[in-house]
Amino acid sequence: GIVETCRIIPIIVTFGIGVGVLLTLQTIAIRFNFWVAGALSGVVLLVAGAVAGVVSVVAKCVVVGRTTAVEKPLWSSFVWLNEVADTFVETVAAVWFARAASGTVMQNWWLRGLGAKIGRGVWCETYWLPEADLVTLGKGATVNRGCVVQTHLFHDRIMRMDTVTLGEGATLGPHCVALPAAELGAGATVGPASLVVRGDVVPPSTRWQGNPISPWGKLD
Repeated sequence: GIVETCRIIPIIVTFGIGVGVLLTLQTIAIRFNFWVAGALSGVVLLVAGAVAGVVSVVAKCVVVGRTTAVEKPLWSSFVWLNEVADTFVETVAAVWFARAASGTVMQNWWLRGLGAKIGRGVWCETYWLPEADLVTLGKGATVNRGCVVQTHLFHDRIMRMDTVTLGEGATLGPHCVALPAAELGAGATVGPASLVVRGDVVPPSTRWQGNPISPWGKLD
């Protein structure tokens, strides 16, 4: 009950950031004028986004620390605390930063702060990396919009976590889901709205699609 009550904290934080933005813009408007406030509103929102991103990273580090590929009982403090950390991402970072920064270098920096291993030139258009420590996106990999890089599943009241890896130049199409222990080889492509099931290993330079995925020709 105490841990669940703590889930109100990120809601308070995101509300506080919103109030801070409004007060800052009001102060600028009073000291100067509304035109100046409008001109600086973008900068104020950028600062708010940076604060939200940093807060979510700090919360994750403090609440759950580094996540490894382990199994935890459903009714355990780890699962409860993991939900609290996820609430910071969903209600603070997503609202003020992650959605707007989707597909940018700034989002990659933020995901690295959460623990994800992201190579140079990665295009990542989603923030749904529940346990970022278990995600590896190789150099030049692509994770398109609406994808979920799912690093945990619940079976028989057990939370089982494992890694998800995209090799160099691998592509996860729009609205795909990759389940724990999935691996895409270098240059592999998974088509849109597809499911990479638990433990699937997609060979390098091949194309796959479907739910669950099946071969879809081979790259030339």
